[in-house]
Amino acid sequence: MAKKEDRFIKTVVDGGGLTDSRMEIYVDRKTGVNYLFAQAGYAGGLCVLVDRDGKPIVTPVSQEME
Repeated sequence: MAKKEDRFIKTVVDGGGLTDSRMEIYVDRKTGVNYLFAQAGYAGGLCVLVDRDGKPIVTPVSQEME
């Protein structure tokens, strides 16, 4: 069986606790693109983080992340 690949790395977690809402930022290990995941109760959503020009925010992918 093939090894499971963890394509995304969670870099920031905010929330949880008593508010039952959280925000997490994930970085794609292959492209470096940053995504924001927001959750409140039973609802949640995912979107690409962009800069002021509307271009995706990209974190340089290092050997450690691969």
